[in-house]
Amino acid sequence: MHETTPTVFLISRPSIDLDAVRAYLDDVGGASWLDRRLAGGGDALNDAQLLVEFCGRVCYRSWEPGLNPNVTRIREDQHEYLGNLLRSLHGSVLEHANYTFAFRNVSRVFTHELVRHRAGSAFSQESLRYVRLADLGFRVPAVLEPIRDQVVTIVEQLEEFQTTAAAALGLDDEGVPFSVKKEVTSALRRLAPLGLSTDIVWTANVRTLRHVIEMRTAPGAEEELRFVFDEVARRMQAEAPGLFQDFQRAADGSWLPEFRKV
Repeated sequence: MHETTPTVFLISRPSIDLDAVRAYLDDVGGASWLDRRLAGGGDALNDAQLLVEFCGRVCYRSWEPGLNPNVTRIREDQHEYLGNLLRSLHGSVLEHANYTFAFRNVSRVFTHELVRHRAGSAFSQESLRYVRLADLGFRVPAVLEPIRDQVVTIVEQLEEFQTTAAAALGLDDEGVPFSVKKEVTSALRRLAPLGLSTDIVWTANVRTLRHVIEMRTAPGAEEELRFVFDEVARRMQAEAPGLFQDFQRAADGSWLPEFRKV
């Protein structure tokens, strides 16, 4: 057994094709909006924020006054525009911007709770039907520190069982078909601790991210999820400050949005 700590890797973020955006805007008559964003640079060219703003303006044809006779003035500042989207609870446009995280050395307790957030998500998890357990990773939760020695002993016994059972069943003997290895590996995982360390990749749109951050950093959330999503919240507020501008971190570690149910 080796002790682990969950780690968060942000591995993918939105990317905009500015040439295609300009071609669309030239056709609809809104190229001045893109010119303003290109001139402004900085956060204005943050691809996620630009994409969300683009989608929001499509809904009202609000690239500039007059394109839609009902629109006589527009919000030119992007931060203000995105803030108005949040205040208006116009959350559907947030679903266009997706981020992908690789979570390393999280427990299967964590992954079982994460996959409940199905809407706006995609998951790819290390499969213990195929990956044989030999050297178990495990994190001892703080609340179990008073009985740490007992916890470690139990996990080490379960780890030893995995290796001795695989040997007794001849998994590494010459000529054992992969189908047999898969069947036995799948059966042996039933005797592994739920808290063993594993990896999962999660893709979520910004609307889902806002919801999951709020839910999984709340005081009543599972402690490992609170730890991981505190880091996710920090990353997202740095990545897309305009889309998470209403989030504040409370003294108890909760991340609370001003505008809920966006």
